[in-house]
Amino acid sequence: MREWIIGRNPVYETLKAGRRHIFTLLLAKSAKPKGRLADAIHICKKQNIPIRQVDSRQLDAKGHNHQGVALEVSGYPYATIYDIFENIHKGKENALVLILDTLKDPQNLATLLRTADVTGVHGVILPLRQSASITPAVVRASSGATEHLTIVRQNIAQAIALLKEKDIWIMGLEHTPTAKAPNELSLDIPLALVVGSEAQGMRALTRKSCDLFLRLPMRGHVDSLNASVAGSIALYLAWEKRNFQGKIDPENSTEK
Repeated sequence: MREWIIGRNPVYETLKAGRRHIFTLLLAKSAKPKGRLADAIHICKKQNIPIRQVDSRQLDAKGHNHQGVALEVSGYPYATIYDIFENIHKGKENALVLILDTLKDPQNLATLLRTADVTGVHGVILPLRQSASITPAVVRASSGATEHLTIVRQNIAQAIALLKEKDIWIMGLEHTPTAKAPNELSLDIPLALVVGSEAQGMRALTRKSCDLFLRLPMRGHVDSLNASVAGSIALYLAWEKRNFQGKIDPENSTEK
């Protein structure tokens, strides 16, 4: 299966990650090769990837806000849960895994994936069905973070059982009176954070499999946080408790 990645950052990150087969780079005739676009062109030339200059109208057919560039690639390369275990082993640090239990909104998925990349999550687990998947729109919205993450599609119950065999605690994120506040939990333990769907939260079987429950205290007028916002805050709290291990020097950041 082939698909089109659009946008300067997503195209660059896809090329940089080198995990997909690359077919063609389409470049608007009016595009100025600066910043990330120049970097993408350099990679393509180095790897002998065909570059075609086209009218912007041809790029419009690939998606809105293409920023003058589109990359034809193979489908997203999902990993296995054993790849996540390998990441944990190589990192020589306590596990930090993100489980998304039937999250349906692509924008919410993209936001959480971008946060997962920033906070050094060892892997992300999505269910096989009833969930948003890694589409070109999600790649775009995550600014290409998808291309650097280890993302697995697997039966959630089976994945949780395998995580528990590795002594990884399963922590569900929910806003209930019985859930614990961050200062009442150890967030630096080997941990898999579960974020439920936007409307229903975690499914009953998933919730039953959780060892702990995390609640984010609130003092405003609304009664809950968006799933992607709550999940992102929880990931940062866990990373903070790990003393921001593996933090990248801002001067060396690839963000442009």
